[in-house]
Amino acid sequence: MGAMLATALAAIAETTYVGKLGVASLAGMALVFPMVMLQLMLSGGAMGGGVSSAVSRALGAGGGARANALAVHAMWIGLSAGVLYTTLMLAFGPAVFALLGGRDEALAQAIAYSNVAFVGSIGVWLMNTFASVIRGAGNMRVPSATFLVVSVLQVLVGGALGLGWGPFPRLGMAGVAAGQVVAYALGTLYLYAYLGSNRSRVRLSIRATPLRRALLRDILKVGALACISPLQTVLTILILTRLVAHFGTTALAGYGIGTRLEFLLIPIGFAIGVASVPLVGMAMGAGRIARARRATWVAAALASALLGALGLAVAVAPDLWTRLFTQNPEVLGSAAVYFHWAGPCYGLFGLGLCLYFSALGAGKVGGPVLAGTLRLVVIALGGWALAATNAPAWTIFALIALGMAAYGVASVIAVRYANWGSER
Repeated sequence: MGAMLATALAAIAETTYVGKLGVASLAGMALVFPMVMLQLMLSGGAMGGGVSSAVSRALGAGGGARANALAVHAMWIGLSAGVLYTTLMLAFGPAVFALLGGRDEALAQAIAYSNVAFVGSIGVWLMNTFASVIRGAGNMRVPSATFLVVSVLQVLVGGALGLGWGPFPRLGMAGVAAGQVVAYALGTLYLYAYLGSNRSRVRLSIRATPLRRALLRDILKVGALACISPLQTVLTILILTRLVAHFGTTALAGYGIGTRLEFLLIPIGFAIGVASVPLVGMAMGAGRIARARRATWVAAALASALLGALGLAVAVAPDLWTRLFTQNPEVLGSAAVYFHWAGPCYGLFGLGLCLYFSALGAGKVGGPVLAGTLRLVVIALGGWALAATNAPAWTIFALIALGMAAYGVASVIAVRYANWGSER
């Protein structure tokens, strides 16, 4: 939890830097940030959860050699995904931002950030993959300490290059993005060295491990399906971003600050969720289904309580968050309306998110993915109806709250009635 909160604070600092660069930069960040978070959710949550699930189930069944081989296969998956993400974003990123409603200076700022941030996609994917392998073995300390250091480096390098601290040049959005690239590259190298050492329960022996289709399938049958969920989440945000962009740059900047907090709540649910993955996975591998389900519901209750409390806080006092990034009264007003509607439903969002991770540990992620589909449908159809009737901006924020509530309730039903097998 401490490491994930440090990651969240790094993102807050990054947004603060961008706020100092002007409203156009904030609007540009609102355009590009969903794609940045998509990468983190795919690599650390979805595919990372598939990696942790496979490793923990193998260890729970007593298969240490299989867990070592799975680690190598996970590395190749992460490397390939990083290359693909870089290629896609450099080729199609500007078109995506324009499609979302980006124009003029806001679009230029989004492209300046994107062109640097996504060059480092390989480092992001590999670091999250290696961390997921280590977590799957039940070791939270090493990944957490690494992410803590990486977060500090991201803040220092991003601030120095983005705002021109001391002798460094002021590179603007490109400099802020460089902080993430440098920090994740160093984190990747450290975790790679750790997995090759005697300290690690799971060892990364690349030369001694030939590629096997069965091991790739063991990771991808959970991880690939799980990738649908973050895609749905980001598609939901993209649809809403396009709707809000209709109201102008100021409204888009305020909405970007609001959704930034929603994205930053994910690390809290992520922290609890990834802790449940090895507990659930090892119990499933050992045939202890009742223990797996207990871990699932305890984690879900904790995540819901923490995110619900934070949501109520920003619903009552939105300026505690929004004034970190801007003093523009119109932007503050737009963000406040967002929090008044969405904040009370953050607890249900955290509930669904944590159940998604526990289902990853069990290798039964289909239900939570369908819950995400329901949220997307609610947003897409509701957004279409609101746009067709020229509804005011507050109705879009109310729709966001409805989507979160539907996601949480549907996730509970899906996990409660899923067949996880029989006790052995």
